[in-house]
Parts: sequence; C-alpha cells; structure tokens
Amino acid sequence: MIIIPAIDIRGGRCVRLLQGDFRRETVYSGDPVDVARRWAAKGAERIHVVDLDGSREGRPVNDAVIGRILSAVDVPIEVGGGIRELGTVDLYLGMGVRWVILGTAALKNRDFVVEACRRHPGRVILGIDARDGKVAVEGWTEATGADVLDVARQYEGMGLAALVYTDIGRDGMESGVNVPATERLARQIGIPVIASGGVAGIGDIDKLMAAACPGILGVITGKALYTGALDLEEAIARTKKEGEKVRR
Repeated sequence: MIIIPAIDIRGGRCVRLLQGDFRRETVYSGDPVDVARRWAAKGAERIHVVDLDGSREGRPVNDAVIGRILSAVDVPIEVGGGIRELGTVDLYLGMGVRWVILGTAALKNRDFVVEACRRHPGRVILGIDARDGKVAVEGWTEATGADVLDVARQYEGMGLAALVYTDIGRDGMESGVNVPATERLARQIGIPVIASGGVAGIGDIDKLMAAACPGILGVITGKALYTGALDLEEAIARTKKEGEKVRR
C-alpha cells in the first residue's frame, strides 16, 4: 500500500476544504510547487493533485501550476478536477501527468470514460466521491442517488488504473478513514482502490494495512500531513515494513 500526499489547488494556492465545502477553506501554502518538492523530498512515491477551480468550472484552470509541479519533481503525478473532455485528458498526459482522474464524467458521460480508457489504457483513474454511500458530482456540490458499488461495477474490465474512493463526510475532518466501506468496495470489484478522506494519523494507515485486502492500492492524505498529525516519512516506512513482512 502506498501513501499519496494530496495537493489541492485553488486560486493558484495549496488549500484544504472541509467536506468539500468551498466556503470552508484553509490555505496551507501560496506555492503548490514548493509543497510538491517537500513531499518528494520525504519519499512520496506518487502525488495526488486536484484542480479545485477546475472541478467547478468543468475545465482546467490551474494547469499552469500543475505544469510547474511536473517540472519540479520526478515523482509520478495523478491529476483530477475539471477533466471532462478527451482533449483535456490528452493535454495532461502530454504534459507528463502519469494518471488522469475522471469523476463527474463517470455519471454524466460514460462514453467519454470508455474512450479515454481505450485511448490511454492504464492511465485513467475513476474518482468516486460519496456521501452516505451515494455518489456526488460537480466538485461534490451535486448529490445523486447512485450507489458507489453500482457505479464502480459499470467500469470493470475497461483498463482503469485504479479507483479513488472518497468519503466526503470525512474529507478534511481528520476523523478517520472509512476503512469498512473502502475494504468492502475493494473486495467486490476488480479495480484497485485508493482510499481517500479522513486520515487522522498513523492509526488509519495501520487499520488499512490490517484489512489485509490486496485490492487496496493506497491512501490519499492531505490535512493530516499539513497539520503534522501524520508524518509522511513515518507512514511510508510503516507500509514498507509491513510489505517486507508479507513477502517473507
């Protein structure tokens, strides 16, 4: 399991939102590039970048900042937010982004997701954001009645690299990862799952590893890193140690 630090960009700055609410924003840095360098120096194996403005506008807004991040670090980058067209997928992958994350498009334009996977196998991640097990879209501002598992199953066998499952109610709250829901999803679909939302500290990393579910690829963490509640180097070391035990 890998630890994936998050960089959420709004107005060119590194911020965190509480439960996806744009009115509840905390700014952690005026320069997301410096933040990316910090996580890279601490051993990050992947960095999760979200264009929050893009998620509301439905198009890239902070792509220039993302380009600077790509130039500054050698760590693979996954990017989400505002990717609603194949041209945007091509743009980001052409810039050097390793994976693009498609969210709202999964419910509103399934053909787009299918074509993106066909054109770029293994380079597309599906982002499913949920409140109480039901999917939310448009930057988490619009609720739907769609069940998480039902949506995920529609995309099995398409060549997705992974699925990011975010519990919106826990995101930015440091209230603990929804391990049972993450594990249940990972065990019932044939797509690797990345947990997101609510990491409070090293205990959440331990709980995810204790689930011993090979379908859980990693966990995204944001606020806990910025507040110091979670030490990235310690978390990475913990996963490496556990991985060594499993291989023995």
